[in-house]
Amino acid sequence: MNIYTGNLSYDLSEDDLKGAFEAYGEVTSAKIISDRYSGRSKGFGFVEMPSDDAAKAAIEALAGKELAGRPLVVNEARPKR
Repeated sequence: MNIYTGNLSYDLSEDDLKGAFEAYGEVTSAKIISDRYSGRSKGFGFVEMPSDDAAKAAIEALAGKELAGRPLVVNEARPKR
């Protein structure tokens, strides 16, 4: 399952993001989206987890939880239009 994570600290690394989700199961990938010109984080990213059950547990547990001083917005990613 692909999971959207928003309201990320601009200082958060992809390893930090991955680590937060690994407590709930295997993480295939963690990607923080950055501005293509400045390289600065846009404050959101995506985490891919192979198990839907683990992903749902992570979404429930991490939504609103503080990571690097900011409350996370976590939900199932919607497909790009």
